[in-house]
Amino acid sequence: MQTSLAMKSLLSHQRKITQMMARRMMEPCDVFLNHRSPDTKRTVATLLYDNLKRHGFNPFLDEKNMKPGDKLFEKINGGVMESKIGVAVFSPRYCESYFCLHELALLTALKKKVIPIFCDVKPSQLRVVKNAKWSEEELRRFRWALDEAKNTVGLTFNSSKGNFSKFVTNASNIIIESMTELQNEEKMKCLPSTKLQNEEKMKYLPSRV
Repeated sequence: MQTSLAMKSLLSHQRKITQMMARRMMEPCDVFLNHRSPDTKRTVATLLYDNLKRHGFNPFLDEKNMKPGDKLFEKINGGVMESKIGVAVFSPRYCESYFCLHELALLTALKKKVIPIFCDVKPSQLRVVKNAKWSEEELRRFRWALDEAKNTVGLTFNSSKGNFSKFVTNASNIIIESMTELQNEEKMKCLPSTKLQNEEKMKYLPSRV
């Protein structure tokens, strides 16, 4: 009898966890982690993902958010469009990846805030080279998006000298701070115009002593 009750309790607990995870997967992503998998998935990208998850955010990382049967471009494009912020983790061979450049171009075209992380590479070393498989229009979009990112203040990390844990904690804090600022801006936009006008008028009223 006790064994049966314990089994029922365990199954109920597992069911709740499954339901909670399913709900979490249905929530829109707020941070899109753009990276070249062979270079940074097992280091910066995954550590960032785990750290942001622990802080209650819902980041998009292809390996974590995609499952067999998903349409590749549909899932990636959806993640980019849902997100509030993009984090571009640049690495020495980043520009060889069509998907990296496609995601970056889409983030930029949608005017998402992009936080660049230059991992083992300098901005000046990043360039889109001609690829016979890519159209001229794609090359133009990719170069434009890359130039925008290179001219944005970002973070730099040297994996041979730096501390991954310390760097990821610092990067996560910056991402969280940016998310908080965006959320506050959205709240301000939702305030009724009359309330905003009254708050603006109050600035110019003389203070009572």
